[in-house]
Amino acid sequence: MKMRDKKKHKVVGLFSGCGGLDLGFIQAGLDVVWANDFFKEAVETYKRNISEHIVLGDITQISSSDIPDDFDVLLGGFPCQGFSIANIKRSMKDERNFLYKEMLRVIDDKQPKYFVAENVKGLLSMQNGEIIKMIKNDFEEIGYVVDYELMKASDYGVPQHRERVVIIGNRLGLKNPYPEKTHGNEKGLLPYISTKEAVGFLSKVRIRDKSFILKGTKIINHKARTNVHDKFWGRKHKVNQFDICDYLKFWRAESGWSTKRVDEHFGYAHTAGHWFRKDNNSGSIPNPSDWWELKKILGFDDKYDKQVTELELKPITFEQSLRINNWDTPSDTITATGPEIHPNRERRMSVRECALIQTFPPDFEFVGSLGNMYKQIGNAVPVLMAQRIADGIKKELDTYDEQQRNRTVREQVLK
Repeated sequence: MKMRDKKKHKVVGLFSGCGGLDLGFIQAGLDVVWANDFFKEAVETYKRNISEHIVLGDITQISSSDIPDDFDVLLGGFPCQGFSIANIKRSMKDERNFLYKEMLRVIDDKQPKYFVAENVKGLLSMQNGEIIKMIKNDFEEIGYVVDYELMKASDYGVPQHRERVVIIGNRLGLKNPYPEKTHGNEKGLLPYISTKEAVGFLSKVRIRDKSFILKGTKIINHKARTNVHDKFWGRKHKVNQFDICDYLKFWRAESGWSTKRVDEHFGYAHTAGHWFRKDNNSGSIPNPSDWWELKKILGFDDKYDKQVTELELKPITFEQSLRINNWDTPSDTITATGPEIHPNRERRMSVRECALIQTFPPDFEFVGSLGNMYKQIGNAVPVLMAQRIADGIKKELDTYDEQQRNRTVREQVLK
């Protein structure tokens, strides 16, 4: 992926994050030669999976002269938090709303043949539609033909009903190509890809910090938040964490297992340590599946089995942070603030499951804290949707280049 083919159309990415949009263009056969973001962990993820060509830094402090010349397409998923319909305080006073001006500056200075900008659905309704008109006009004033459409990722084979505004512009008088829908409920289209089809194979696989092999395939980043577990499947009986801690410490000593060895057995980084720590702030009780596995390796008796493992389904509060993901339909939007509850109601969607729903390759490895990984994925453009957009632009550029070559040949013949 890091080798460059000079014959490929060259791409520069701004606000690239971990690289969803860029990767889609790479998979379509274009060559990303430079990229930028100021989210450190996202840049590290990009470098690990795509290339070293990404620059960590604030685009407002990067001169256009520091960006390569003579590239064909500029990409920019400019920050959308200020525009988001999830942000009830959004307004044009939010300075993040003006970061598209940096994209405008680079386009004006570098004159790429095409640009692609992506943002949230809320951009269309902001200030009664005046903001999208202003943005479109700004790009037109520097010589580009500009269109925008609201695209739903699930219409293009992504297992997610994610809606995003995609702005495409070009300075060659060409078509701004938007891909035709391939999936949906309409006649002639393929059925939507469900969450279950995308990540069902991981639904009963225990989460863990380390990678592991599943049916011959290496699984990376199958880690997840479990902080809302008891909001859904709560323990039926009252349990004293101090008592459980003393009990487990006794049986661990009897068995000869160290805390480190327990962690290594489960594939956790530090979780087991919390089971043997008598502390209300950091101590914890194993979930039922971990309890049964502990019983196998430590050999403890049945004293607390019922208290720890008998659960009951408790009422669910339907609010943003407690949504349960779909299973037989495409997922709702994967957000940057935190994943939805897994349909099994025992944990949140894992990092790997969220990444697969965003159509990142299975071997794409995210780095950083758990929260940072979720944020990187939630901020990304679905790779498959990006590829579909790139396919159309590549076709237009290929046709244009062929026409230019033919014109040059005719002119030489006439001479």
